[in-house]
Amino acid sequence: MTTTRIEQIRQTLGQEIWIEGWLYNKRSSGGIQFLQVRDGSGIIQGVVTKKNEKNFLLAERLTQESSIRVKGIAKEDPRSPTGYELSIQEIELVHLAEEYPITPKDHGTGFLMDNRHLWMRSSKQVPVLRIRHEVMQAIRDYFNEHGFIATESPILTGVSVEGTTTLFGVDYFGEKAFLSQSGQLYLEATAMALGRVYWIGPTFRAEQSKTRKHLTEFWMAEAEVAYFDHEDNLRLQEDLVKYIIGRVIQNKLPDLKALDRDISKLEKIIAESFARVTYKQAIDLLNEKGMGKSWGDDFGAPDEEAISDHFKKPVFIEKFPAVMKAFYMEPDPENQELVKAADLIAPEGYGEIIGGSERISNKELLLKKLEEHKLPREPYEWYIDLRKYGSVPHAGFGMGVERTVAWITGVTHLRECIPFPRQLHRLTP
Repeated sequence: MTTTRIEQIRQTLGQEIWIEGWLYNKRSSGGIQFLQVRDGSGIIQGVVTKKNEKNFLLAERLTQESSIRVKGIAKEDPRSPTGYELSIQEIELVHLAEEYPITPKDHGTGFLMDNRHLWMRSSKQVPVLRIRHEVMQAIRDYFNEHGFIATESPILTGVSVEGTTTLFGVDYFGEKAFLSQSGQLYLEATAMALGRVYWIGPTFRAEQSKTRKHLTEFWMAEAEVAYFDHEDNLRLQEDLVKYIIGRVIQNKLPDLKALDRDISKLEKIIAESFARVTYKQAIDLLNEKGMGKSWGDDFGAPDEEAISDHFKKPVFIEKFPAVMKAFYMEPDPENQELVKAADLIAPEGYGEIIGGSERISNKELLLKKLEEHKLPREPYEWYIDLRKYGSVPHAGFGMGVERTVAWITGVTHLRECIPFPRQLHRLTP
């Protein structure tokens, strides 16, 4: 038996085909039954008539999410919810599903999260996960096309990258270890060997946060480049973001439309240069809007939304106060109290999607910063070595995959942008 994926149905119109999938929904009208069959790549409507009594009786028995194989001939039909219709000749029942807990009625968030393993089959969740796949693949392809080498970083580490307050500690054969907050330090090492490196992997932050923009386990796409400075870093980030959006529009347009995403807003991102403001300019802008910000204040979600709404496009906020940022960031030569770092804020209220900086390349300065941040030297000795043996200027960044997917899809909450979200007090399913 040869099967056809629903996403390839256009290439098989008028031919007899088999589809292997699940019953997504059904309805009847007199002597006709309409079966919506999904296979993970799409949904197609199939028609069964009373002329084929065996199939008709079986169709009557089918329950939501029953697994089936169907044979038929597909044709275009604008009246169909999916644009195509399958004249069903034969139905094979693989498994008759029990009463499905998720129905077309409204369910609470807690119920849907408890049933995430089933909720992900829904008509809104499937497109999000398909777009997530395209985003991940676009990142890999972009880096591969630009001479980057994938070098994976360890999940278990002995050092902090983004501060000690959000570390998940674990016992490592009697030693203290942590779940990685970022692969950056290790990428700096591989960049000194390979020049241009990246990885995409899970990271962990023990933040006591319940906002729609936070997960305790999420995926980061990170890159480090030897001989790159701050300006090179920003150009790379902008080019990557535009490439990702272009790929999603090109390859996942039906999924974007299924989510009612305004495609014109995404197309505009590709066509225009990103905005840039300094931290001071951002503070002044927020104060002009009556938001009462002071020097040294971090930017919360309302602040980021106000800044992005002002520019109505992605905006880099750069030249942050050094005291607000991590120990490894290169100071601004024009003002040593600032660092050559930038956060990229997405429009439409999606907040920071990328954080990056030029890294300190001078050993003495790095040691001074470790002391200022009250970090012990011993666990970082290998990292210090990178400044002893052929140190060069270098820069990099980390992109939050879920935040990027949420922005591109228009989904409100990050929990819908990862198959199995981990949040405060949620470890299952």
